[in-house]
Amino acid sequence: QVQLVESGGGLVQTGGSLRLSCTASGGTFSTYAMGWFRQAPGKEREFVASISKSGGVTNYVDSGKGRFTISRDNSKNKVYLQMNSLTPEDTAIYYCAARWSPSNSRTYSYTDAYADWGQGTQVTVSS
Repeated sequence: QVQLVESGGGLVQTGGSLRLSCTASGGTFSTYAMGWFRQAPGKEREFVASISKSGGVTNYVDSGKGRFTISRDNSKNKVYLQMNSLTPEDTAIYYCAARWSPSNSRTYSYTDAYADWGQGTQVTVSS
């Protein structure tokens, strides 16, 4: 089991940027595929982005393509989500998730695939 702690959330105006970080501990980070999800009030948790354990393969929700970038630094046990051109529709609690992966190229985009979750960090985009 791996422990995950998110940081970097906050309040930003429309068009602004934020960089979320997730720090992992208690496991071998380089064996985990990682994902970012978000949950807005009254809505289900939804996929935002994912990255393979090697960092070589990424996947994004359609609304995030061209605006969001997921990356990881296995030497620091961290995964990042750079978010640009933010809109009020991006307002949500953002969660980091991890799961052991058998493949260097596999990513996962559904919540049930992930075993470990962080507590989340709030992102609020004002209009």
